Amino acid sequence: MRVLHVDKNHPLLIERFTELGFRNDEDYTSSKQEIEEKIHEYEGLIIRSRFSIDSEFLDKANKLKFIGRLGAGLENIDVRHAEANGIFLAAAPEGNRNAVGEHTLGMLLSLFNNLNKADREVRSGKWDREGNRGVELQGKTVGIIGYGNMGKAFAKKLKGFDVDEIICYDIKGGVGDENARQVGIMELQHRTDVLSLHVPQTELTIGMINASFIESFRKPFWLVNTARGKCVITEDLVSALKSGKILGAGLDVLEYEKSSFENMFADGKLPEAFQYLVEAENVLLSPHIAGWTVESLEKLAQTVVDKIKEEFY
Repeated sequence: MRVLHVDKNHPLLIERFTELGFRNDEDYTSSKQEIEEKIHEYEGLIIRSRFSIDSEFLDKANKLKFIGRLGAGLENIDVRHAEANGIFLAAAPEGNRNAVGEHTLGMLLSLFNNLNKADREVRSGKWDREGNRGVELQGKTVGIIGYGNMGKAFAKKLKGFDVDEIICYDIKGGVGDENARQVGIMELQHRTDVLSLHVPQTELTIGMINASFIESFRKPFWLVNTARGKCVITEDLVSALKSGKILGAGLDVLEYEKSSFENMFADGKLPEAFQYLVEAENVLLSPHIAGWTVESLEKLAQTVVDKIKEEFY
């Protein structure tokens, strides 16, 4: 089979595919339109997030047998159309779940202990111990929305912190395990001190963290989002931060990402809500790197290889 790689990944991927007898072609610069013009020549496609794979693209890929995406989800692929055309889809959430779990925990501990604020102050010559007094995870109830690979990895990391309880909510039943008890949404909103999002981007999750949802929580809470930026309505998050309903936020993902993100800074026209996040001392931001480690780069590649090998050999 001929496989086209349109995003650079760990060299292990091409090495293993070559061992399987695949012919690997690499094209990391052509436009989507240029790729469309030759995709009919290939049985396999490897992609991360360089462009979306829509129905028009898939209709031109009349020989395509599989798409491997080196990432957790398939939101940039028209899954229904691909499956209708008999195309096998291989995502790799197993490959970066540990990295996401560690990053989520790191953001939470940094927020609780004011580490980003304290670091800036010390570097500028300010020594303020009382103004940086932290809080502890011990005794807190951690609520997780989305209890798949990422949510389970985060829950596992929390077990050594003597939290009061870890609870999870998921649209699928029976996903709770020894690390988290599955609950309904009302119990989650009633008990949670820390809320962590680990959901894919779907019609159900886009905009799910909105004003109404936030106000349904009984107590003020901390929010960590290492899932997808569009799951949180930024304006509503900012309103909750201002009111104190949300005590602090760790955001690895934003509504404003990729090319549009850097353009905002170049133009000097930041949306008002995002400007608040940039300046807020109780907000920690990172550029969608929760699953982006040296180790996960290799694990993602191996996971995709394993799934495709199992499907075709």
